[in-house]
Amino acid sequence: MRLREYMKGMLLCAGLLLMGGQVQADISTVPDETYEALNLDRSKATPKQTYDALVKRYKDPAHGAGKGTMGDYWEPIELSRYMDPATFYKPPVSPKEIAERKDCVECHTDETPVWVRAWQRSTHANLDKIRNLKSDDPLYYKKGKLEEVENNLRSMGKLGKSEKLKEVGCIDCHADINSNKKVDHTKDIRMPTADTCGTCHLREFAERESERDTMIWPNGQWPDGRPSHALDYTANIETTVWAAMPQREVAEGCTMCHTNQNKCDNCHTRHEFSAAESRKPEACATCHSGVDHNNYETYMMSKHGKMAEMNRGNWNWEVRLQDAFSKGGQTAPTCAACHMEYEGEYTHNITRKTRWANYPFVPGIAENITSDWAEGRLDSWVVTCTQCHSERFARSYLDLMDKGTLEGLAKYQEANAIVHKMYEDGTLTGQKTNRPNPPAPEKPGYSIFTQLFWSKGNNPASLELKVLEMAENNLAKMHVGLAHANPGGWTYTEGWGPMNRAYVEIQDEYTKMQEMQALRARVSKLEGKKTSLLDLREAEEKISLGGLGGGMLLAGAVALFGWRKRKQTA
Repeated sequence: MRLREYMKGMLLCAGLLLMGGQVQADISTVPDETYEALNLDRSKATPKQTYDALVKRYKDPAHGAGKGTMGDYWEPIELSRYMDPATFYKPPVSPKEIAERKDCVECHTDETPVWVRAWQRSTHANLDKIRNLKSDDPLYYKKGKLEEVENNLRSMGKLGKSEKLKEVGCIDCHADINSNKKVDHTKDIRMPTADTCGTCHLREFAERESERDTMIWPNGQWPDGRPSHALDYTANIETTVWAAMPQREVAEGCTMCHTNQNKCDNCHTRHEFSAAESRKPEACATCHSGVDHNNYETYMMSKHGKMAEMNRGNWNWEVRLQDAFSKGGQTAPTCAACHMEYEGEYTHNITRKTRWANYPFVPGIAENITSDWAEGRLDSWVVTCTQCHSERFARSYLDLMDKGTLEGLAKYQEANAIVHKMYEDGTLTGQKTNRPNPPAPEKPGYSIFTQLFWSKGNNPASLELKVLEMAENNLAKMHVGLAHANPGGWTYTEGWGPMNRAYVEIQDEYTKMQEMQALRARVSKLEGKKTSLLDLREAEEKISLGGLGGGMLLAGAVALFGWRKRKQTA
């Protein structure tokens, strides 16, 4: 079967070359929306035309490149050059080396030996091994991938008509692909970005970039193309608190998980860039974890995750993702198996089935969940789930997921209504006396995302922060637990249990506040009377009080005298 697929691909490439001298880049896994957005005819566009159109948009500040609309409010730190190399990276001032291809490996074997060892293990360093694979080898599919890469490079003028790519070494990624020129460290060195990888891996780059075109919400619940890997850095730098924070080192903690837009090594760790590694759940864990999106933790506690953990040693992670179940021995879903599948194909566009986008409290998300748009995406999830389950079971569980999420949302909304009323009434702690404004470009507001990372005085108030965490963290984790079939992840340990606790605490504090307000009103009413003992303004009031006090003193003296007299005669 593998041999037949390989020969079919080779015959297609040869036929296209004979017909027109150019290979068309009609990539089946790239949706029509992307070709339309790029103004390309998918049946005619060459790899070079496709690549150039993708890169033009990718590098356009109007489409998310650069410092963004809030760039005036922050400055990069030293590490920023590695987070957004296209914007901030400059070649080092030393060493002042002029190096050939072979010099890189020789020098870095001493300077950074682990880099070199990882690269030596990679497909990049062993292209001839790929060419010599037998049809029964699980890596055999890479022969077709290598031919695809070489055709891309020929279309872009980086490889001769009959030339074969010898290797992908340091110079190819850090200077220029398939170059025989010497490289000046102080002038020519670049830090690879996603478009660098896309020169060879055009299919994967185009798939990832297509998230911009398919993640379009019906009523603008999120900005176009978001949330996604394709625009995750844009989402980061366009967040007001990220731009506002003076603690730039803290802010870069967010950035480190929002750089898929800029580079590919979050999933494909340098310098081995192993596809097998990126198929494992651990590859997703660094970013898709934690207090507001605990996808990895809840997956690993599900039956799916436990099956993967127990049986992973029997699975062949080297086979293509689409062959994982049929040829790789895989018997349970992984992150990649579910999220990279779309209608039977596997793609780097992982947003085409997004419905809830992790945060159910975002305005318009829940209201949209029964729309034709969301129902179509639900049907695509059913295709994914029925690889292992019956359609009836899949639809039953997805219905449970939606309804359970809505139940959690209702609990949050009830608590939020209470705290929001306190805010509207000006009765949150310190609201009128100790609530500094947040730093620009953030504006004052109620229960805003900024308050998770910035605080001053009583901004935010504790109840305000609690209800914000209820939405951003607990409700999000409840949905994630439901979505990943981890019962404790939405019922008890996470999700509903913590939300219920937060609800109780909010109700307690609200009741205490109401009782205190009632007490203050009574005291104020008493203080307002002319006979008040606490605020005597008139002279006659003071005389009356003096007379009353004198009478009480005289009565006390008489009583004391009588008591002593009785004691003496006793």
